[in-house]
Amino acid sequence: MDAAERALFADTVRQLTVQHSGDELDAALGELGWTEALTVDRHIAVSVLFEALGTANGTSSALDQVMCAVLTPSSHGAVALPPIRTCDAPARVEGSQVTVHGLGTRATGRNDAVVLVATDHSRSTSFVVPTAALKLAPARGLDPDLGLAEISGSLERRALGEGAIVDWDAAVAAGQLALGHELIGAARSMLELARVHALERMQFGRPIASFQALRHRLAESLVAIEGAAALVAAAWDEPDPTIAAMAKAVAGRSARTVARHCQQVLAGIGFTTEHPFHHYFRRVVVLDQLLGAGQDLTRRRGAEALATGSLPAVFPL
Repeated sequence: MDAAERALFADTVRQLTVQHSGDELDAALGELGWTEALTVDRHIAVSVLFEALGTANGTSSALDQVMCAVLTPSSHGAVALPPIRTCDAPARVEGSQVTVHGLGTRATGRNDAVVLVATDHSRSTSFVVPTAALKLAPARGLDPDLGLAEISGSLERRALGEGAIVDWDAAVAAGQLALGHELIGAARSMLELARVHALERMQFGRPIASFQALRHRLAESLVAIEGAAALVAAAWDEPDPTIAAMAKAVAGRSARTVARHCQQVLAGIGFTTEHPFHHYFRRVVVLDQLLGAGQDLTRRRGAEALATGSLPAVFPL
């Protein structure tokens, strides 16, 4: 895509995320040709859509498609995600059985089959498993609008066929970058809500935006967002699972920092369900846990550095 096509594509995607969510958004993106754009220019397709999703607090099955494009490029469907807080494959081969414990998006329930990745200590293998063969239960949590489901089951290894050897780390890295963009979009919306409130809310005869303590919170939020955005953008220039994990961890930490500051700026109204802030706060907390919680990703990188005696790859800034 040239510059003009990218601009038109980005504007159209943003409009769709404002107008639609869930299944309706998936249908609209299908008509737009977002899946084809994912094949042609993954960076543009992912960064534009997921930041727009975060900004609008929308939902879609795009994360499945992003990871599916790495695992099974010939098809697009539902993908079993790791359990909350982790980034390990959702299934393990244990003798003649494949034990499943993971998460599914809203796409899982409406697809007849799920792409399931299992590990056996030495490699990762993907299988296409009938959804009916797995147990699905709504995942309880802060953000039911995401439509996450807990996936579990025990399957006969020989009944799954040969499967295909896949690069699970690469699929996770692709998903982590997508979630990083969504966290940044959500953080920008939270900051905008707090900024508008600070300009409109009057105390002692003047807007609270004139108070130094609040200005510091808003400024620190902006710095956190721009720092995370720079790291996520840089991660695209150097495809590496470690860098993607670091970028997602920073995006999650930054979004939570923004949530904390903006909650204080909004004060009492920010704790109510009448104000839209709580939707973004809930979404940020959950997104930070998907495909590896920020704290756990950071701890894992530190453990690897201690074990190997070498530092992780440096961001290509």
